[in-house]
Amino acid sequence: MKLSDRLERIAAQAAEVTEGYVADVGTDHGFVPIRLIESGKVKHVIAMDVRKGPLARAREHVREFGMEDQIETRLSDGLKELKPGEADTVIIAGMGGELMLRILRDGAHMHASVKHYVLSPQSELSAFRHGLEQLEFAIQKEQMLVEDGKYYVIMHVSPGTMHYEHAYEYRYGADLIRKKDPVLQEFLERELTQGEELFVHLSQAKTEGAKKRAESLKNELMETKEAYHALQGID
Repeated sequence: MKLSDRLERIAAQAAEVTEGYVADVGTDHGFVPIRLIESGKVKHVIAMDVRKGPLARAREHVREFGMEDQIETRLSDGLKELKPGEADTVIIAGMGGELMLRILRDGAHMHASVKHYVLSPQSELSAFRHGLEQLEFAIQKEQMLVEDGKYYVIMHVSPGTMHYEHAYEYRYGADLIRKKDPVLQEFLERELTQGEELFVHLSQAKTEGAKKRAESLKNELMETKEAYHALQGID
């Protein structure tokens, strides 16, 4: 099965770190679990979703590929129906950062047995990285890609401690900056160009709301420039 670049990378990351037992939270159509079994590196996947409709479609796809013995579908709100010892690796992708943090908090009963998390939040990345730190998770590595004009981050996370020195590292990813990730560089350049154009426009406006937004944007641009300079190796 050929998936989108984003889903292929998520599956590849999970297959790389797992000992063979994976849970996919919010599995939707069940394509990532199927790809994991196809990889030959995964023995069993629990495909979970809070919605009955997508789970039924996932079950149909699993049946089409003849993988009923290797992929179990399970109705679950986040990690609530997953039991300790059933998976050493958990995938959570395609959701907002706040929802994903809630799933991780509610899934505290799994923290002692899950060794690896493959996470791809679609929003609130700074708050998400801060949230991981507070929940005592550590980001091992990140990768960034652009697909259909949208930028995505995929994180490999494990139980542990982490702390970043700079605010921009939480916003843009310390590992991506350290590695001088070319996709992040492209993203930062776009953020700076669009942000500076908007700042000029807001600065010309006379309303109080525009002035407040301009001041906020000024601070955001400073943070973005700090990240860009760090990526470039400029003090």
